[in-house]
Amino acid sequence: MLKSALVGVLMTGAMSVAAQDTLIVQGSSPDLYLTHTVKKGETWYSLGRAYGLSPKDIAARNKMQMDQGLSLGKQVTIPLNKNNFVQAKNAGSGVRPVYHRVIEKETLYRIHVKYGKVPLENVREWNHFSGDGVQKDAYLVVGYVKGNGQSVILPSATKSAPDVAASTPKPSQPAAPETKPVPTSQSAAPETPPAAKSQPAAPETRPSQSVEPEIKPVAKTQSAEPETKPVERETPVTTSVGRTPSIPEGGFEQQYLQQTNNGRDIVGEKGPGSWFKSNAVIGSGKYYALHNTAPRGTIVKVTNPLTGRSIYAKVLDAIPQLKANANLIIKLSDAAQDALGITEPRFYCELAYDEK
Repeated sequence: MLKSALVGVLMTGAMSVAAQDTLIVQGSSPDLYLTHTVKKGETWYSLGRAYGLSPKDIAARNKMQMDQGLSLGKQVTIPLNKNNFVQAKNAGSGVRPVYHRVIEKETLYRIHVKYGKVPLENVREWNHFSGDGVQKDAYLVVGYVKGNGQSVILPSATKSAPDVAASTPKPSQPAAPETKPVPTSQSAAPETPPAAKSQPAAPETRPSQSVEPEIKPVAKTQSAEPETKPVERETPVTTSVGRTPSIPEGGFEQQYLQQTNNGRDIVGEKGPGSWFKSNAVIGSGKYYALHNTAPRGTIVKVTNPLTGRSIYAKVLDAIPQLKANANLIIKLSDAAQDALGITEPRFYCELAYDEK
């Protein structure tokens, strides 16, 4: 019985992250590498395309001959070297981020040394924070691996990354993080319902009930001022995920309207959600999310069906592949708790975002 239960949990976790594999770098410079689990239909050549390396180099690193073929489920070591590993500030297109998971008492300087003395300025910019503090279990981008994503390891979501508003996979991918690093942010939702009722019809939007509340933020530019005040008090610059950016003024509702054609082109999703710690200011109207299928930069409307409250969150990245995250459809910055009226660590929610 116990074995069956464990198998069920593992299968469920695998399904929840099948759409997006987070690449965790291993080893220390100059011997850095990734571990890839062979999937159905993969060959030495598909791995070579996926990781920007010669298939012969990958086979040699694993002390194998190419004529041996690959068996399903086999662990293959993918070397990271000057041919496929990029640590320049502007990595360009056709690359995918690789992450380092911060361990206890680890410093940014130690990470800098471990990964070939990657410039600290680059690490801060890639992860959208300043200073030298990092927190245990944070995931930090330490470079990018080349590859055209033809292997199963790199899902189709990566293709949507160039959309600059993307972040991760699914047929509902909005143009935006999976997968290219893009600034992230979120929008206030609790304010939206009242806004919809009191806001007069906007001149430039087409007749639609959802349009009025959506335009409200435009007219409510003044309400952003009180939200700006908390920003002045903002002191923490690092987060538990290591990549929540500074809070700019305004919310994300207008971007959501643009991405979804004023709420017409959306895909819905229902399921459990959770939180991650961030430096987002409570009440600022800027919220962030981790999502496995919406590309980086996608604005997701998150609704608490129990209270009817909604917020707009910008996708930063995919949900880390951890047992605690199994079956989650979204993780939100904890600043959105008051806006949604939720205090529980896990909650049920409804999502809506661009279905392109």
